[in-house]
Amino acid sequence: MTEHNFTHVSFEHFLGEQKLMGARCKACDTLYLPPRPMCTECYRDDMNWAELPENGKLIAFTTIHIAPTAMLEAGYGRDNPYVSGIVELENGLAISAQIMGLDAAKPEEIKIGTALKAEYVERGEGEANKTFLAFRAL
Repeated sequence: MTEHNFTHVSFEHFLGEQKLMGARCKACDTLYLPPRPMCTECYRDDMNWAELPENGKLIAFTTIHIAPTAMLEAGYGRDNPYVSGIVELENGLAISAQIMGLDAAKPEEIKIGTALKAEYVERGEGEANKTFLAFRAL
């Protein structure tokens, strides 16, 4: 696997390669998402990169109408809300991300347990282009 420090910058680098990566402790096999440089179970700093499953399910969500700058620039806001949620991956790890393919204007129709698949969303132009992790309802 490519050598990278176990940081958010490295995590984002892998997103740009359309890979969902976490850190696995070589000593006790504990997985972390997002990755971290040290295991909080055995306190060792001998980690490996581990490619994670891209399928999961929605375990919590909210709809966002007052968007941060990056989401405003992507076209979201008061009149076009989006869904943000916690996704539990097939291996039990969880991460927050934008949830696509659900109607944020009708949160009462969004169901906990909805099957999701990772999607890599490009936003920005030129030097400001960045890949974000999202999940799409299946």
